[in-house]
Amino acid sequence: MANLNISGFILMGFSANPELEMLYTSLFLVFYLLALTGNILIITTTSVDESLNSPMYFFLKHLSFLDLCYISVTVPKYIYNSFMQSGNISLGECIVQCFAFAVCGSVEMAMLTVMSYDRYVAICLPLHYDIIMDVRTCVHGVISAWVSGVISGVMHTAATFSIRFCGPKIIHQFFCNIPQILKLSCSNDYLAEVGVTVFMVLLSFLCFIFIIFSYVHIFASVLRRPSVEGRAKAFSTCLPHLVVVILFMSTGAFEYFKPHSYSPTALDMFLTLMYPVIPPTFNPMIYSLRNKAIKSAVKKVLQRRTEAFPICSVFKEKFNI
Repeated sequence: MANLNISGFILMGFSANPELEMLYTSLFLVFYLLALTGNILIITTTSVDESLNSPMYFFLKHLSFLDLCYISVTVPKYIYNSFMQSGNISLGECIVQCFAFAVCGSVEMAMLTVMSYDRYVAICLPLHYDIIMDVRTCVHGVISAWVSGVISGVMHTAATFSIRFCGPKIIHQFFCNIPQILKLSCSNDYLAEVGVTVFMVLLSFLCFIFIIFSYVHIFASVLRRPSVEGRAKAFSTCLPHLVVVILFMSTGAFEYFKPHSYSPTALDMFLTLMYPVIPPTFNPMIYSLRNKAIKSAVKKVLQRRTEAFPICSVFKEKFNI
């Protein structure tokens, strides 16, 4: 790459005031612990409970694993830098962080699209569900999501770090965010990354259209059902996924389409918090609070653990189950 002579960057974080920065760090630590607890609980529950062996929960387990990766890419480094009172990040760490963040974001978009197709087949084509969504299809769906994410990550990272950087290597962010890095380019070197971004935005838009198409048909099919209980059950499995889609896409859109200033405002920092932190933290809560099968399974798992480890009762109170 063209920037091997660069030693690294400086991440500015949220505040120059050490006390205020430590407050933000504590908030991030709480969010990170909540994300770890919730996603590990979902992964454990869907793995050990035999009643949750349908494709929907197979995808949910992989989504929770993805969310763990997603939030772990940025938050631990920020917490470490804050406690060490240092914003330094090496070039290698920045490249890895950008690559992993791009991969996780792309995979999550693809995974949500696959999950919407699963719900479409389950609700609109129930007689063909077992044939269409067999084990092979599910595995191929997850593998395809990761392969597409890795390709996207390679494209973004290669285009971003092929540019020449000028001026102070200061990133007004708590992690190596590609839009912020592009501001450090010397001239029009960032045009390659802009082209990659436009291409990925178009693909994301197609995924969004597919998700909307799926849910229009899902809700139309559900509303035609005569049974109130059947409609309630269908909504209980579909609404959490739709909320997760809206949360992820809206926060991502705010981050990438809002005007980027060289002196970030409080709103910029809030939107930054929303994008990489809020979805992985609250996805497990959304699923556990809206899905009766998940709530019941989590309750059984925690009851078993509580007998051996009393501290698990804290998790029961946290998730209100």
